[in-house]
Order: sequence, then structure tokens, then C-alpha cells
Amino acid sequence: MSMLGIFNISGSAVSAQSQRLNVVASNLANADTVAGPDGKAYKARQVVFQTVPFSEAGQPATSSGVQVSSVTEDQTAGRRVLDPKHPQADAEGYVTYSNVNAVEEMVNMISASRSYQNNVEVMNTAKSLLLKTLQMGQS
Repeated sequence: MSMLGIFNISGSAVSAQSQRLNVVASNLANADTVAGPDGKAYKARQVVFQTVPFSEAGQPATSSGVQVSSVTEDQTAGRRVLDPKHPQADAEGYVTYSNVNAVEEMVNMISASRSYQNNVEVMNTAKSLLLKTLQMGQS
């Protein structure tokens, strides 16, 4: 694998983690929402990754990157809270909230942020190595 392939791999990971962070932000923003007029509450979303083979011109794939293959909805039921005075309460007096678990989402956010930062650091290190190699060639 060439040094430039590192940028493809890390760049794909940065892009995928960026999408993951956007999904986590959306989940956290809707963590305490209640069911809308259609009776359905917000469903937490999760990012599904898949590997993508990278190859150089005319060569077989020698490395793999990552991409988001889909964003799925968590189908578990939202939490129901008894609050008969709430305007969105159903006939039994329950209010259905989203199924987002804020603690899990915060863990996802920290994990995605660290992965993003690590891949940026990999690209910076590769850039630094390439610059040092060019400087050696000039001497």
C-alpha cells in the first residue's frame, strides 16, 4: 500500500464517523420528544458501517476503508409515562416518548469523536512523514 492510500482509508473513516456524529446529534435532540399527531414517537437511529475495498489503478484491492451502508431505526417501543394532564396523552393517560437512551447516545458520541480524532491524527502523521521524505530528497 502506498502512503497515499492511507489518506483514502482515514478519509473514508472520517466521513463515516462524521455521519455517525450527525445521527447521534439527531437522536439526542429528539431524546425527550413525545409522539406526534400521528401517534408515533421518534425512533432512535443507528449507523451501519461496511468495508469498502480500495485499489490503485489497475491493481487488485490491497486495503479497505469504511462507509455508511445504511441508517436503521431502532424498533423498540418508546417509554410510556402516565401523565393524564399532558396534551399528548392517549385514552389511558399515557404519553409515549422516544426510545432514545441518552446515556447510550453519549457513549456513541464519545466513541465517534475519538474515532474521528484518531483518523485525523493518522492523516496528519502521514502528511508529516511525506513532508519529511520530500525534505530529505531536497538535501
